[in-house]
Amino acid sequence: MDLVFKIIALVVYFAVMVGIGIYAFRKTSDGEDYMLGGRQLHPFTAALSAGASDMSGWLLLGLPGALYMGGLVEAWIAVGLTVGAGLNWFFIAPRLRQYTQIASNSITVPSFFGNRLHDRTNILRIAAGLIILLFFTFYVSSGMVAGGVFFQSMFGGPYVTGMLVVGGVTILYTLFGGFLGASYTDVVQGMIMLVALILVPVTAMFVVGGPAAMFASVREVNADFGSMTAGASAVGILSSLAWGLGYFGQPHIIVRFMALRSSRDAKYGLVVGMSWMILCVIGAVFTALAGLAYFQQNQDAILTDAENGESVFLDLSQLLFHPMLAGVLLAAVLAAIMSTISSQLIVSSSALVEDLVGGVGIKLSAKAALWCGRIGVLVVSIVALVLALDPGSSVLGLVAFAWAGFGAAFGPIVILSLFWRRLTTIGAAVGMVAGAAVSFTWGQFEPDVAWGLFGGDHLYEIIPGFLICLVLAVVVSLITPQPPAKAMEEFDDMLESFSTGVARDRTAENAAATGAGPTA
Repeated sequence: MDLVFKIIALVVYFAVMVGIGIYAFRKTSDGEDYMLGGRQLHPFTAALSAGASDMSGWLLLGLPGALYMGGLVEAWIAVGLTVGAGLNWFFIAPRLRQYTQIASNSITVPSFFGNRLHDRTNILRIAAGLIILLFFTFYVSSGMVAGGVFFQSMFGGPYVTGMLVVGGVTILYTLFGGFLGASYTDVVQGMIMLVALILVPVTAMFVVGGPAAMFASVREVNADFGSMTAGASAVGILSSLAWGLGYFGQPHIIVRFMALRSSRDAKYGLVVGMSWMILCVIGAVFTALAGLAYFQQNQDAILTDAENGESVFLDLSQLLFHPMLAGVLLAAVLAAIMSTISSQLIVSSSALVEDLVGGVGIKLSAKAALWCGRIGVLVVSIVALVLALDPGSSVLGLVAFAWAGFGAAFGPIVILSLFWRRLTTIGAAVGMVAGAAVSFTWGQFEPDVAWGLFGGDHLYEIIPGFLICLVLAVVVSLITPQPPAKAMEEFDDMLESFSTGVARDRTAENAAATGAGPTA
C-alpha cells in the first residue's frame, strides 16, 4: 500500500509537469520564443529557474551526503557556489541582458560571442556550439542515469524503465514547451525542493528531541562536525571554493539572464535567487545534522547508502512521513534532476539549430527555427537515452569535468566581453580553446599530483583552465588589431543603456552593413 501512495504522488507530479509544458506550448510561436521565451521572463521565474536547473540532485543527495559523512568541512563547495551565484547575478546578469539584445539580438551564448566581436568567420560561434552540444549531451545522459537509479532504489523496478519514465516526461514537456516550459516547470520544481529541504530537517530535528538533543547526538557521532578546517588542506579548500568560478560560463544558467524583461530585473532576480539558494543550502546542512542524530538514536533504522550517505534525505523522507507525503518529498529529487535535464536540452537544441546550422550560413524562418528547435531536443534526447542505457556508463564522470570545462572555456570570455572593450575575436578564440584544453588535461591526467606540486593534493582543473583562458585572451587581444568600430560602438551602447533603460537592437543595421540576415 505504501508503494501505491508513492506512485500516486509521482503520477500527479508528472501530470503537473506535462500540463505546464502544454501551457507553455500555447505561448510559443517562433524560434526566439522556443529558445529564449521572447525575452519576457519574469525575474522571479528566472531566479528560481536558474537555481533549480543549476543545483540538480547534488543539493538533495550529494551535499547532505557529503556533510553527513565528513562534517562542515565539506561545505566549502556550497560556499563557493553561493558566492559565485551572487556575483553572477550582480555583475553578469544586467550587462548580458542588455548586450545580447544590442549585439544583433543574440539568443544563445555562442551567437553572442560571434555578434559581440563581429566574427565574420563564425569560428567562435561554431566552436562554442560544438563544445556545448558535446558536453551537454553527456550531461543530459548523466541526469537520465540518475533518474533511472533513483527509480531502481526507491521502487525496486528495472533501471531502464525508471530511466525511460524520467527521460520521457522531461523530453515531453521540453519538446513542446521549449524555454518557457523548462522555466515554468523549474519554478514549481524549485519550490518543491525548497519546501522539502525545510520540512524534512525541521521534522527530523523535533523527532530527535529538538535542537539541543540533535547537536548532542551529532557530537557523539562526529565531534569535529562543526569544524570547517578539520582534515582539510589549503589546496582542497581553494579547489572547493573555485567551483563558484564555473557560474560565469554555464550556458544553461546565464541564458536566464538573457531572457529577462530588462536589465533592471536583475536586482529582483538577485534577491529571489540568493534567498532561495541560501535557504536550500541551510536546509541541506540541517538535513545532514538531523540525519546523524536520527540514525544515532535509532540504531535499528538503516541508512540505505552507508558508504556515501547520499540517501539521508530519501531515507528520512520515508521514515518520518506518510507514504503519500513521502512521495511528494521524493518528487523533489526528481524535480532537481529533471529541471537540470530540461534546461540542458534547450541549450543543446539552441546550439544545434542556432549556432551550428546558422553558423554555416543556413537561414531559417521563424517557424522553421521553432520546429528545428524541437527536432534538436529530440535528437539530443535520443542520443542521451542511448548513452544512459548502461547504468554504469562513464558519463557520470564527465559531470564535474563539464562544469569545469564550461567555466574555464566560457567564463573568462563572458566576463571580458561584458567589461573590456578591447577583446578581439582571435583573443577570445585562443582563450576559449586553451581554457577547455587545460581543464580537460588537468582533470584527466592530474599533472600537479604526478609532479608533486601541492604535496599530493589535486587542484581543481577549473583554476588553471580559467586563468590560462583569461591571460591568453587578454594578451592575444592586445597584440592583435583592435576590434571593428561597430563593436566599439555597441559596447558604448551597452553602457549607455543602463542610464536610459533601453537596449538598442542593432540587428537591422548590422544586417544591412554585412549583407546578412538577422540571427535565426
